Amino acid sequence: MTASSTPLHAVLLDPHPIWLDAIELVLDRVGVTVVGKTSSGSEAVRMVDERRPDLLTVELDPLPGEPNGLDVLREVRSAAPELRAIVLSTHHGSGHIDRALAAGASAYIVKTAHPDDVASAVRQAFDNSVFMLGAGPVATSTAPDAPIRLERPGGLTRREIEILKLVAEGHSNAQLARMLWVTEQTVKFHLSNIYRKLDVANRTEASRWAQRNGLLGDELTIA
Repeated sequence: MTASSTPLHAVLLDPHPIWLDAIELVLDRVGVTVVGKTSSGSEAVRMVDERRPDLLTVELDPLPGEPNGLDVLREVRSAAPELRAIVLSTHHGSGHIDRALAAGASAYIVKTAHPDDVASAVRQAFDNSVFMLGAGPVATSTAPDAPIRLERPGGLTRREIEILKLVAEGHSNAQLARMLWVTEQTVKFHLSNIYRKLDVANRTEASRWAQRNGLLGDELTIA
């Protein structure tokens, strides 16, 4: 998030307490304050109703006797349609991803993904721009080395731009997964988002888009 952004709050749902703590650490990096953590789906619904967070993170698998993550998603999104939800799950299958997105998730991330994937998903959900360091005619501040607010190319996240560049260089999904320390399913998920945002059908068209828009050879670092 940005320094001028309205503070964001989150409720976390996961059957394993260690993951609740790990997710809280990642969210803290992007300026999101956790106002509730629970392993109970029914408790998560109550927390969302009472605390009105901006974000819910949810694992699909429930504790015995608790509603599963999809049911929680449907219930909270029905009551609070403005709520953003991100699924963090151990399941890699496209069926799980499709059902989660249909239930109202803004993003689906497998737990083998890099923490940066989580941070990027949160940024994408709440902020359509990124910060770059440097000087140029679009600078909004005269302070030396001040962050410059630029529109993200194609609305892509930092991670998606990284993947798009590697795709344009000819790397396969398997190679990308090894290079980025994520699963191939995570790579496919990012690619599907890239194709949708750029309105292209495949990696060849995406690579041409990257070439036309000057992403190849771009030395700027995206925050």
